[in-house]
Amino acid sequence: MKRPRCDETAAWRELQERFRSSGVSFDLRQAFAHDAQRFAHFSQTAPQVFADLSKNLIDAPTERDLLALARETQLEGYRDAMFAGERINNTEDRAVKHWLLRAPRDAADADSVAVHETLDAMLAFAERVRADAAITDVVNIGIGGSDLGPQMVVAALEAFCSEGKRFHFVSNVDAHELDAVLRRVRPASTLFLVASKTFTTLETMTNARSARAWFEQHGGQDVARHFAALTTNVQAARQFGIATTFGFWDWVGGRYSLWSAIGLPVAIAIGAQGFRELLAGAHAMDRHFRTEPLERNLPVRLGLLDIWYRDFHRFGSRSVAPYHSALRRLPAYLQQLEMESNGKSVDAQGRPVSFGTSPVVWGEPGTNGQHAYFQMLHQGTDRIPVEFIAVREPAHELPGHHELLLANALAQAQALMQGKDDPGGHRHFQGNRPSTFFVLDALTPASLGALIALYEHRVFTSGAVWGIDSFDQWGVELGKVLAGDIAKRFASGDTQGLDASTAGLLRRLGGGGQPE
Repeated sequence: MKRPRCDETAAWRELQERFRSSGVSFDLRQAFAHDAQRFAHFSQTAPQVFADLSKNLIDAPTERDLLALARETQLEGYRDAMFAGERINNTEDRAVKHWLLRAPRDAADADSVAVHETLDAMLAFAERVRADAAITDVVNIGIGGSDLGPQMVVAALEAFCSEGKRFHFVSNVDAHELDAVLRRVRPASTLFLVASKTFTTLETMTNARSARAWFEQHGGQDVARHFAALTTNVQAARQFGIATTFGFWDWVGGRYSLWSAIGLPVAIAIGAQGFRELLAGAHAMDRHFRTEPLERNLPVRLGLLDIWYRDFHRFGSRSVAPYHSALRRLPAYLQQLEMESNGKSVDAQGRPVSFGTSPVVWGEPGTNGQHAYFQMLHQGTDRIPVEFIAVREPAHELPGHHELLLANALAQAQALMQGKDDPGGHRHFQGNRPSTFFVLDALTPASLGALIALYEHRVFTSGAVWGIDSFDQWGVELGKVLAGDIAKRFASGDTQGLDASTAGLLRRLGGGGQPE
């Protein structure tokens, strides 16, 4: 569907004027002083998630203009097209239906029936592995969406994980990572999961072949029992020696695939019921995004805030600070979700854009980040929006820790906003630095599912308003092609056709002999 791009709308021009007249000088401290209800106006509850947006550089008129922008760019129609299964990924001519992976079974929808048949089979296999005391280690071999999502969720839900099993994730083609895992496991007690939609992904298949060779060289028996594949290429998996496969569909993008068979390590870790609760939490957020009015639609409000910051305040990055150690891999997961989705410089029609798209997303868990990069957040020359994620109920019983953790999260958000005046200079904190604060009652499969889906739909919102295709990733391809060419040159030493820098580095790194 062809829609107006954000910079082609009247609302965009209104926002430009609003930023010039009041946005550039907006002061959070004055906003709170003038509006006793600001917290109530700019906070809300969504499924499993409470969000406080009040410490952001925004007021009611600005949000009204942003909502007008969403309507002019036909966000609601584009959202509905996604949920209707239309091929909104226009550069690859594909539907975008990861949401179907967590929806209840619909007997009238062939895709839904297939999804639930695969889900039931995958969860039954997961339960058999969980009950098999002979399997003590599960090694997931994937990369990108086949690694980041499952790895993040298994870490986040460690309090729900099966006892007696250890989980390892191998993604890097650098064999130091695989070697470190193989030195900690034994062939007879290890299950390898090879996660590749096509069963041709270079990094994944290189690691998988090395894992199989190690398995056989160290006395491993029965590859079919100790290897399973998450792939649509069943024939290639069988040629590899794998009999157990679980597939998924071309309408499942890699960074949205943890809800599919790619989530098998998660299902083994937290069990079938836990995995269904993860799906249910995400589905609840899907319903919220699909049905709530834009004014109270949390993914929409967040996505529009991202546009306000990226294109008007020109903030180039956003820091994510989860104040829960189990969420330590969440920033890395969100990097792929947002930057691979919206890191585009042309719109869905291939036209260059004249505005900023994805910010850089980065972060570390609190309180570690406070002793690393928070100095820059408080006193650096750039203003960087921060997202705090706090969990009200801990999963441990050690006294005193959790209150101190939450106090630090609240204090950092307060300090960023309020600042501190110091005429001497070195202890001066400018303040007026924006942040968003998310609260989960507890970190559970359901609340984590809802939080991930919230971020997915937020990325969808900003991409839709920018008019880009958030579901392709052509920028990943060029490096893959060039790497294949250069890999062959290490053996031959041939540098013909290479630029001088690449040729010199190839020789320096051992291609074709000693460096000149």
